[in-house]
Amino acid sequence: MKTVICIGDSIRMGYEPTVVKALEGWAEVLEMGGTQGGNTRNVLAHLDEWVIQHNPDIVHFNAGLHDLAREPGPGPENRVPLDEYRTNLHQILSALQTSTRATLIFALTTPVDLARQHAVNYGINRTKEDVLKYNQAATEVTAKLQVTIDDLYQVVVENGVDKMLGPDGVHFTEEGAAVLGRAAAAAIRATG
Repeated sequence: MKTVICIGDSIRMGYEPTVVKALEGWAEVLEMGGTQGGNTRNVLAHLDEWVIQHNPDIVHFNAGLHDLAREPGPGPENRVPLDEYRTNLHQILSALQTSTRATLIFALTTPVDLARQHAVNYGINRTKEDVLKYNQAATEVTAKLQVTIDDLYQVVVENGVDKMLGPDGVHFTEEGAAVLGRAAAAAIRATG
């Protein structure tokens, strides 16, 4: 049995139960449960507690939605500027590579819909343009460190952004979260 840890934000919280179920009998998933990974600053601060001390075989990781968020919406500044996001992501993945035996998988940030965010007065706003910029930065960092990408962005596009996204334009319907969970489980299983 493999040991798997999924870390990440509320999108991970939505798909993690499906991952646990899909990997039953193949891997033990050490669940973060209600723990919100938040942005890359927060992940860096908790990396030892959440991952390193458990020395898992596989880590499936996402971060970006909280980094690229702008408030009030959309404000002029991202919560974590793009260059800092790139640096933080490099530090997180490098630390995991040197401090664990884990195979690493980084999940790209999923699509957002600003109009839906405004329709529900979400308050914290995320734009498609920022998602694309942050995903590009993540792709560059993961390529440099030879970390596998799980393109959850493309999974949502292929399954229909309008159909999968919930009313707030950031989180997913129950079925949308299940689709993401199945994709994450498949990426984890593909590591062998």
